[in-house]
Amino acid sequence: MAGNLQQIKLVHNKKYKPSGIKSYVWLMHKYKFSPTQEGPYFISNKIQHQGKFGALGGKARVRQGVIQKKGDGTTQPGEIDAEDVQNDALYLCPTLKLDFDTGSADLWVWSTKLPEDVQSKGKSAHVIFDPSKSSSFKQMDSTWKIQYGDQSSASGSVGTDNIDLGGLVVESQGIELADTLSAQFQEGTGDGLLGLAFGSINTVQPDPVATPVENMIKQDDIKKGSELFTAYLGSWRDADEEDKGQSFYTFGYIDQDTVSASGEEIYYTPVDNSQGFWQFESAFMTVNGRSVATTGNTAIADTGTTLALVSDDVCKAIYDAIPGAEYDSRNQGWVFPSNTTADKLPTVTFAVGEKQFAVQKEDLGFADAGNNMVYGGIQSRGDLNFDILGDTFLKGIYAIFDQGNKKFGAVQRKETNENTSQPPQ
Repeated sequence: MAGNLQQIKLVHNKKYKPSGIKSYVWLMHKYKFSPTQEGPYFISNKIQHQGKFGALGGKARVRQGVIQKKGDGTTQPGEIDAEDVQNDALYLCPTLKLDFDTGSADLWVWSTKLPEDVQSKGKSAHVIFDPSKSSSFKQMDSTWKIQYGDQSSASGSVGTDNIDLGGLVVESQGIELADTLSAQFQEGTGDGLLGLAFGSINTVQPDPVATPVENMIKQDDIKKGSELFTAYLGSWRDADEEDKGQSFYTFGYIDQDTVSASGEEIYYTPVDNSQGFWQFESAFMTVNGRSVATTGNTAIADTGTTLALVSDDVCKAIYDAIPGAEYDSRNQGWVFPSNTTADKLPTVTFAVGEKQFAVQKEDLGFADAGNNMVYGGIQSRGDLNFDILGDTFLKGIYAIFDQGNKKFGAVQRKETNENTSQPPQ
């Protein structure tokens, strides 16, 4: 039966340091796309020798989609270093600090199954789950592994336990316990990830496990007709105001006060979940009221992504409207002058179904790019055939993920069109 549902207030990741190129490379890992613009990182099908004598003997295999970094002053590619990437987690759920991610479907955590040296290294920064201290934990004969294009990975065993999300207890939830973490994950932030995409992309073998939302629905934890969750993401500039409820999730109900404050009704559009994502039609966008048609285009809503990624044509239309903006190959992204005031920034909207929703002007700038320039919050999607609308877009709306009815809802935040903030300096 439905529990005593509450808002789950998110905390701002205080260790998070916005970096445009690191966030972009992380997205290359997550969605395995090839960039279409010049920059230091690229995808290659690298041939590696495997066998007793390593690179000198044995069978050769092709590592598909390896992300590499061009060598400084040479044409020889070099493997991307651990410090070159970051777990793109700006918002975290308290207690176990998990990244709530609508772009994936695994619930994994740091655990005591990790090697002692990794646990020791991580104790000051991470909460490490100890299954032996939980009377309700049950081990499963299953494994899991998440692996990205640069071969960064996390893997381990699987068990079930009861989890508490804002007063709602989900019983026998599949939990993936990390027993190996690559350097990229060890140096990242947060204690794991809670995936909120559809379960078809869960990585547990030999059989996928249900996601927390799928289990909520099966167990009648949330009422029939309310098989949904919602996300309200505040500005990263609210880092010192996390106790004021600037950002939150709800499960099983819509926060009506937030909807009422917008002065608008929720707009819904159907979701295509065939690829496991919250994907919907987004066939056009506008820059200062001028429509840019993107016939047949779709987009996914991804809370685990800080940026928004769109086609090169759309990027050009946006940055052509910002004085002094240019593509910077060194940063592998679009940048614009850091002294750009809000009145010089364009009003940018993206379609959710048939309705346009605006990006907050302060979110058009994401991070310092050096040389008095700002790395833009909207960047190229490379050779992907759909847009990724991450936090740059989602911070401008109250988002409703209706899993029961397979539809995505949005309400424009009232303050979006009143924003006068400047981009980050």
